[in-house]
Amino acid sequence: MSRQSTSPGFIVVITLLFTALTALYLLIGGAWLLSLGGSAYYVVAGVVLLGVTWLLYRRSPAALALYALVLVGTAIWALWESGPDFWALAPRSGVLVVFGVWLLLLVSWRLDAPRKLGVTSLVGALVIWAGVLVYASFNDPQTINGTLSAAATTPAANPNGIDPSDWPAYGRTQEGTRYAPLQQITPENVKNLQVAWTFRTGDLKGPDDPVEITNEVTPIKIGNLLYLCSPHQILFALDAKTGEQKWKFDPKLRPDPSFQHVTCRGVSYIDLSASAATAQPAAPASDTAPAAPAASLANGACMRRIYLPVNDGHLYALDAQTGERCAGFGNNGDLDLQHAQPVTTPGMYEPTSPPIVTNTAIIVAGAVEDNFSTREPSGVIRGFDVRTGRLLWAFDPGAQDPNRIPGAGEHYTIGSPNSWAPSAYDAKLDLIYLPMGVTTPDIWGGNRTPEQERYASGLLALHASTGKLAWFYQTAHHDLWDMDQPSQPTLADIAGKDGKTVPVVYAPAKTGNLFVLDRRTGTPVVPAPEMPVPQGAAPGDHVSPTQPFSDLTFRPKNLLTDADMWGATMYDQLVCRVMFHKLRYEGTFTPPSLQGTLVFPGNLGMFEWGGIAVDTDRQIAIANPIALPFVSRLIPRGPGNPMQPEPGAKGSGTEAGIQPQYGVPYGVTLNPFLSPLGLPCKQPAWGYISAVDLKTNEIVWKKRIGTVRDSSPIPLPFRMGMPMLGGPIVTAGGVAFIGATADNYIRAFDVNNGKELWRARLPAGGQATPMSYSIDGRQYIVIAAGGHGSFGTKLGDYVMAYALPQ
Repeated sequence: MSRQSTSPGFIVVITLLFTALTALYLLIGGAWLLSLGGSAYYVVAGVVLLGVTWLLYRRSPAALALYALVLVGTAIWALWESGPDFWALAPRSGVLVVFGVWLLLLVSWRLDAPRKLGVTSLVGALVIWAGVLVYASFNDPQTINGTLSAAATTPAANPNGIDPSDWPAYGRTQEGTRYAPLQQITPENVKNLQVAWTFRTGDLKGPDDPVEITNEVTPIKIGNLLYLCSPHQILFALDAKTGEQKWKFDPKLRPDPSFQHVTCRGVSYIDLSASAATAQPAAPASDTAPAAPAASLANGACMRRIYLPVNDGHLYALDAQTGERCAGFGNNGDLDLQHAQPVTTPGMYEPTSPPIVTNTAIIVAGAVEDNFSTREPSGVIRGFDVRTGRLLWAFDPGAQDPNRIPGAGEHYTIGSPNSWAPSAYDAKLDLIYLPMGVTTPDIWGGNRTPEQERYASGLLALHASTGKLAWFYQTAHHDLWDMDQPSQPTLADIAGKDGKTVPVVYAPAKTGNLFVLDRRTGTPVVPAPEMPVPQGAAPGDHVSPTQPFSDLTFRPKNLLTDADMWGATMYDQLVCRVMFHKLRYEGTFTPPSLQGTLVFPGNLGMFEWGGIAVDTDRQIAIANPIALPFVSRLIPRGPGNPMQPEPGAKGSGTEAGIQPQYGVPYGVTLNPFLSPLGLPCKQPAWGYISAVDLKTNEIVWKKRIGTVRDSSPIPLPFRMGMPMLGGPIVTAGGVAFIGATADNYIRAFDVNNGKELWRARLPAGGQATPMSYSIDGRQYIVIAAGGHGSFGTKLGDYVMAYALPQ
């Protein structure tokens, strides 16, 4: 049996089957693609491979020469379509090159003589492909290889008076810079980082948790203590030097599989003794919380506080030293954020991001469940007395008068646009900058009121002490794509080309646009002209004729074509091309449709909640844009898709898949654009790390980040550029750190040129933004490694700290 299975006849039969089946596949699939307006290559290749099959059947050595022609023609076509991009060339060449080697080594000598011309032709074609692939591996057309100007030698004095060794807020400062003015770790020594300590929260996914359970926390550090929350909002205080637990507080969250999120991005801190001198008491707006007993602060209890948002619509105030509830805040340290909400179903209103804290107010916003119904909680933004929790003001974005406080028996507006991502705060201007989402349902808007549109999908600036409107800048008009402002804005004072310093706010958008506004007025500092966008909304809806596009942007320069479609092989790449042509796609802001719309940049966004990191001394930014298309498809009402929910209906527990959108004429499916093998249909890269010179607003360098080690069946460390959730930080030492990628690593990059300097394997997914601090003269880098449910990374309960050897 063994001798028969390796006989020349067997080899030839296998070869004939391969060429014949491949030829038929390319002919049939290529004809389908051609009928849709796609590339003719597959039909031509299929015809020629049929000829190769016939010649092999005749044992003619001309088969080798003809196959060489296929290889050379494919090389020309592939370079014409994609340029010298290795990962774009790989699926076009892989199967054909491997089969060419098979022909050369196992089949050529079985053919009739003379064979020299055929063998020489095939060797030459394989050498050509080898040269193309080697050249492409060193000349990535997607890479920008620039170098930033010389670094600042010493970090500037911190105008906020923050100890350089601390990280006391989500973005280190409430300006959202994610910049640590620490210089111990440098490009020269970062390779020596090692694990300093590991902490495990013990908080893991339970049977009642939804798919969308995530560990996105960025810890904060004040003095000797580190504070962090786990997915179920259990709050931990750790010794910053050793990682030893000092105390914990468990709010006893009762999740449900219908919750759209179970996550905690962080907590907030204030030292009331330090803020007392500048605090200006504000008149209470209502009696939603009792006044603080005089003794509660007089004895020093709760002068230093941690504020913990919880996904069931509560906010806790805890003593930073002991973890005890602050008795004078709300109801024994518990503030009910469901007060006056029109819908109080647990999980439909979730404060997932840390609130802004001023000397007088704690300002709270929250996520509202996407795409469930038109009858959902309000996205109201509220300011509460920082000491007592008494309501000071409200801004209801969907109300005719946003500042009106509901009276007895009244409630805030149903379905007001919400602000789910972290906010930023300018203490000098007394302005808070809130990234706004769209009223839900997100993917159809024919029934939205003018009030619901007014403050949706843009950047909202409010006076922090009163909640009065300062200005609003809309980044997506009549948003039908969930193109909300997804990340914390970043504040910086930037020297312009004329030498004048301008106080700006950077607002990263899902579209890849980085809007740069004067934070005093909301006026664009970098031009963002209105440009025409595709028209033709679903029946009953409409589309804005134009949308703003910032001149500072990571968005694609050109429309996607079928040449941008990808796969592990030429077979699934062909399927992706067919799928692409069957979808509606006319560029950014192509309207949702019954046909199915390709959304690129996708619903996940080019920027997500990780935001950007800004070195305010050097005036540079580190960004990590992603590029992963999504597909949305409207589902008309009918059997199995009712207009109103059944009694007791709950959410899906995820933002992907079938979304009911009760109350409007369509449900919707939302999914990444994937091949039948589960791979992205758009060619890589799907994720980058990049640097921007903020003085010139130029992208100086851009590199792929992330490997397929944890995404492919075989754990190969191919650096293709992976999708990410999480953001970067930057240090005065000239090193940027980031986790975020779909492989389980934390990485360090040279800020000057983008060179990867170090990486460490994480025990679970690092879908969190790291932070940095120092204690006793030693600088630490800390990241939560807990994974992300719907992102598909490994779940865990780790917090990892790295430092140089002592």
